[in-house]
Amino acid sequence: MARQCNIALIGSYNSGKTTLLDSILRLTQTINGKASSLLDSSPEARDRHMGTEINVAYAHWGELEVTLLDCPGSVELLQETLNALIGVDMAIVVCEPLSDRAFTLTPLFKCLDDWQIPHILFVNKMERSHDSFMDILAAYRQVSTRPLVPHQYPIWNGDDLLGYIDLVSEDAYHYHAGAAADLVPFPNALRTVEQAARAELLEALANYDDHLLEELLEDIAPPTSEIMADLRWELGADLIVPVFFGSAQTDYGVRPLLAALEREAPAAQETAARRQLAGDAPLAQVLKTFYLPQGGGKLSLVRVWQGTLTDGMSLNGVRIGGMYRALGHQLQSQNQATAGDIVLLARLEGIATGDTLSLDGQAAALPRAEQLKPVYALAITPTKRSDEVKLTTALQKLLEEDPALRWEHHGDTHEIILWGQGEIHLHIALDRLRRKYNLPMQTHLPRVPYKETIRRSTHNSHGRYKHQTGGHGQFGDVYLDIAPLSRGSGFQFAETIVGGVVPKQYIPGVEQGVREFLNHGPLGFPMVDLAVTLTNGSYHSVDSSEQAFRQAARLAMQAGIPQCEPQLLEPIMRVHVWVPKAFTAKVMQALTGRRGQVLGYDQKADWPGWEQIEAYLPQSEMHDFVVELRSITMGAGGFHWEFDHLQEVPEKLAAAILAAHSS
Repeated sequence: MARQCNIALIGSYNSGKTTLLDSILRLTQTINGKASSLLDSSPEARDRHMGTEINVAYAHWGELEVTLLDCPGSVELLQETLNALIGVDMAIVVCEPLSDRAFTLTPLFKCLDDWQIPHILFVNKMERSHDSFMDILAAYRQVSTRPLVPHQYPIWNGDDLLGYIDLVSEDAYHYHAGAAADLVPFPNALRTVEQAARAELLEALANYDDHLLEELLEDIAPPTSEIMADLRWELGADLIVPVFFGSAQTDYGVRPLLAALEREAPAAQETAARRQLAGDAPLAQVLKTFYLPQGGGKLSLVRVWQGTLTDGMSLNGVRIGGMYRALGHQLQSQNQATAGDIVLLARLEGIATGDTLSLDGQAAALPRAEQLKPVYALAITPTKRSDEVKLTTALQKLLEEDPALRWEHHGDTHEIILWGQGEIHLHIALDRLRRKYNLPMQTHLPRVPYKETIRRSTHNSHGRYKHQTGGHGQFGDVYLDIAPLSRGSGFQFAETIVGGVVPKQYIPGVEQGVREFLNHGPLGFPMVDLAVTLTNGSYHSVDSSEQAFRQAARLAMQAGIPQCEPQLLEPIMRVHVWVPKAFTAKVMQALTGRRGQVLGYDQKADWPGWEQIEAYLPQSEMHDFVVELRSITMGAGGFHWEFDHLQEVPEKLAAAILAAHSS
């Protein structure tokens, strides 16, 4: 009976994930030719020669039926990978044979280990390796909390990769282009290193098998069947990470990888049982949301955990409007999906990525993937003003497809700001707006929400508003005291009126006039951290009104604020940056070079070999900080931030800002 398994292909950009998938789909005779033309079918993917969203494929190999989720490799599209991983039974981590880049996989290994997702490591492009296999293994062991155990050992002829030794059976094979590897005599010159590698494998397995440990201590050669059984059980329990290698471009190493998956990959039912999701009631979770172009409708990629889903069934009060199996952009209609299946469901309106689906919508919510915080922003405006009306709806759909995006209408700058994980990420989103929704955008850097405050006080700032018309006139007369407050205090209004010189019904108009003035101070920005007190005034029994006193207050502020030495304030962010330890000094230098203040650094909890830096950084210096950080750390470093306080802008910089603002 066939075993079913859902597998995510993950790894760093340019590691060759899609090339490996090409090879798997060809060797399993799922397709003819290249799969990349089928899978990376979106214009955004073709334009960039890289995956930009989860792509789905399926294959059969022997007794194994697999659904494959090919995840983007760009660090800016990591949210897609995280969302996919919550619905799979195991992952293949694809990497290059570069010891000095092993640390770039730390975030992926951390996620896999936190979720206890079984995974194997496939070292691709092995023919280009300049390091020994054991050195490569040692480097990747530094970034995995699970033991990496070699399943194979390479056979070289100088710089040419000839084949491999299976460390379980101790059989040797030579690769052949377009054909399965041939069994060859064991290369005795490799006996010593092969035995050392095999010992590592057996010792790792023996850590979780007392019987195997006894055999090793007594120098009893364990049977192949026992080693295979241990590999399957310990992989399925996420206790070990078997390591394979090859060259997906030439299909080298892919057949033995498939054979190992057939023997050792955990079945979908085992994953459900481990998560205690083995009931009969229908239960599923959304891994990804798609909107088809030209109004083609909504599709939800769903993992079925329990029971059976049928086309037309209602989940969470929404009727399924179609059910499909996917091979890239090709959809095959089907009537039902059973536990373990990953399928596309049509027209689940109001259902979002990560949502749990059940018949009545009352099932306990399944855990969701970590939601990444945005680190890069662009202000956007429709090229055509007439498109402003439909922009909100399009942005909402865009965010449903890609939960790593955010948008806001900024209250101070009045800009529509699109937030994401980097420049590439936002440009992909803008391309989708243009192509899917016919909404081309103009972009610019978001304006920094500077504020103003005052340095000194002034007393009895006078404002009188007198306007005579044919009927009743307008009269309001006020005296205001204006004083600075400590940073972060905001705005305070008070009155000390005695004897009713300003009637109580007009005092709210005074406060409103003051607040209106503070929206746009003399330097051109909103004002904060000051107190205004209404101390005196006069009124006219016929001509006075709340409107007149509102205007008088504005005049008093206009007269008094310039005497209070206005100054420019900038928002300061508290940033938490995490990087491999080797890059800490360079990153701290980058922060101070951006007028940042480093507050300290320490080991990052549960991230061996990584450190976390805490610093203050002006918002004006943050726009492309993520670009520099990723450049320094080969894409591995990350950060999050929150607003902390406002701070005076240095005098020379303030002059430049004000000159640019007034131009």
